[in-house]
Amino acid sequence: MSRAFTLREANYQTDFPALQAVREPVFITEQQFPIEEEWDALDPLSRHVLALDEQGLPIATGRLTPEHKIGRMAVLPEWRGAGVGAAIVQKLIDIAREQGFESVSLHSQMHAIPFYSRAGFVASGEPFDECGAPHQLMT
Repeated sequence: MSRAFTLREANYQTDFPALQAVREPVFITEQQFPIEEEWDALDPLSRHVLALDEQGLPIATGRLTPEHKIGRMAVLPEWRGAGVGAAIVQKLIDIAREQGFESVSLHSQMHAIPFYSRAGFVASGEPFDECGAPHQLMT
C-alpha cells in the first residue's frame, strides 16, 4: 500500500463529514470517549487540517483553536507511523505562526508525549484527567 497523502486546510462546515470520518472512529469507537465531548463550540471557530489518501479519502485531522491550542489530533490506525500526524502538527504550527501566535499548547495523551516532543513540545505540570484518560500539558 502506498503511503502517499496530501494535506489541506479544511472548512468545518463543508468538510464536517470528512472530519467526522476520522475523529469518531478514533475517539469514540477506539478510545471510548463520550461522543457528547467530541464535538464542541470551538470546532466552528478553529482552523482544521485534513490529510487525504491518494483516493481523496480522509485519513487524519487536527485543529488549532483560537485559544492557541492544538487538539483533536486523530490518525486512522492503518496510517499511524506513516508521518501523517507529524505533517499535521507541523501544518498547525505553521498556521499558528501565520496568525502571529507566540506559542501553542496542547493536551497530550500520555502515550503521545514522545510524538509531540519530537515536534518540539515540552511537557509541564502534573498529568490530569481529560475524558477519562490521563493527559499532560505541553507547550
